[in-house]
Amino acid sequence: MSKPKFSRDILKIQDMETLIDQLCNRIREDITIRHKRYGAVIGLSGGIDSSVCMALTARAIGPEKMLGVMMPEKDSSPDSEELARELAGKFGVKVIKEVITGALDGFGCYERRDQAVKDIVPEYDPATYKMKIGIKHEGKGSKLPPLFHLTVVKPDGSEIVKRLPSPQMRTIIAASNFKQRSRMSLLYYHAEQLHYAVVGTPNKHEVDQGFFVKFGDGGGDLFPIGRLYKTQVYEIARYLGVPQGIIERTPTTDTYSAEQTQEEFFYEFPHDVMDLLWYAYENDYDPAEVGAVMGMTAEEIERNYRNFERRTETTEYLRTPPINDYIFV
Repeated sequence: MSKPKFSRDILKIQDMETLIDQLCNRIREDITIRHKRYGAVIGLSGGIDSSVCMALTARAIGPEKMLGVMMPEKDSSPDSEELARELAGKFGVKVIKEVITGALDGFGCYERRDQAVKDIVPEYDPATYKMKIGIKHEGKGSKLPPLFHLTVVKPDGSEIVKRLPSPQMRTIIAASNFKQRSRMSLLYYHAEQLHYAVVGTPNKHEVDQGFFVKFGDGGGDLFPIGRLYKTQVYEIARYLGVPQGIIERTPTTDTYSAEQTQEEFFYEFPHDVMDLLWYAYENDYDPAEVGAVMGMTAEEIERNYRNFERRTETTEYLRTPPINDYIFV
């Protein structure tokens, strides 16, 4: 069968109610039959993905069989808790708060990260400065992959931006990943206490492009939106009545002390553009056809295809389950 003509509407959900029913039926089956659990635990961040997963699960099994867990730490935005509480209240889901700053201190999360930052910017003081890392291209038209840079925000608001060497980059990412892994540990504590399943919240891009922490936010017992594009997640959010403040909130990592979007940290494009480019890449659309729709040259589309291929290959480790095929005679 021939592919549909590429267009900006190619990912639009055609029959929302049928899709919602299919998702809810599968969620209910996975929790109660496949995993044989009484209900579901979910981490709530005030973000669009966890909000949609919570709304779908509440519809599937009933809000009385759910527990939402907010897990802030000292770098978290206060907006996250406010939005999470509004969401839980609207859908009737019980919510609790677990502050993980102490656990992260115990792991040396902040100390290890801050030392790596000081290796690059010696004047950095975590008490008064803020920091974040993200990817930047070397210049328009460059064929090189994007590189990580460190941004330090001084008390007066001015910024110091430096390319991030691999050793310090790995240290900052590894230390920061304590946050996601600590949260997943807490979710499983509550899940095991209640005999519930853990609902994972990654969307299609996070799964396929490796924008998750292995055994951290990449954990869970089911991924209800793991095959949905971000624009589709937003469509579902509007249909289910997710609070407007969550829908309008800019997607953020909420990981570093300085404000940072997912786009600048990892994706490089707004989600609506990323969705279409990734769909075109996965379905092998001609770069010229895609470029004509997206207002880009065929060469730019081809370069993005190569970046997607590289990203998929380099993050395959994250999607690989533990190897358990050792047989000795």
